[in-house]
Amino acid sequence: MSAAPAAIPFSAVVFDLDGTLIDSARDMTRVLNRTLSRFDRPAVSEEQVRGMVGDGSAALVRQAFAATGDALGEDALKTVLADYLDAYFQDDEPPVLYPGVLETLAVLADSGVRLGLCTNKPERITRKLMDRLGLSPLFSALAGGDTLPVKKPDGRHLSWVVEALGGGSAAMVGDNRNDVAAARAAGVPVVAMTYGYPRMPVRELGADILLDRIADLPDALRRLGA
Repeated sequence: MSAAPAAIPFSAVVFDLDGTLIDSARDMTRVLNRTLSRFDRPAVSEEQVRGMVGDGSAALVRQAFAATGDALGEDALKTVLADYLDAYFQDDEPPVLYPGVLETLAVLADSGVRLGLCTNKPERITRKLMDRLGLSPLFSALAGGDTLPVKKPDGRHLSWVVEALGGGSAAMVGDNRNDVAAARAAGVPVVAMTYGYPRMPVRELGADILLDRIADLPDALRRLGA
């Protein structure tokens, strides 16, 4: 008879969203191209968008417009960003979970680990996506890119989520340098998924552990806490 798996040595685990739990580049490309079209700009490719994800919606819009013509001034950015955010919030295409995400989150939750979300995506869009995916009941705390005056890579963004989860020992799970930088600033160990939107070689991210499959996360957390 095999022994039961060892307990997970963290009281809380905080996740990034885009590129970690959901493959959202297709959705963002579709919505972004609607906005670009309305402002007489050519479309961008999904591959281009994958290289723009991670710094929040304003940065995404700014980069997309810079790639398709003149850069946006601050006043124009506000108008275009509002168009993009409204279109994204109203978008009805279902988001796509990476394989094994739901099962892995359930394993962690069943093990008594409190789950949090720390994303640079706007909070209202994040909450809508989480509801549609059926993930909301698993998460006890959530901070979007506009929830606080700061966002990743600022460590206070992540620390706020950890505190909202009740504090204690925590780990971060993400896919790009903002996730790793926020974890380092908050004094939290970090696991990076290799399948997301790193925008640089994943081995240069500086994560404690790299994983190809999220199903391997429980064992990775055990190794981290050993």
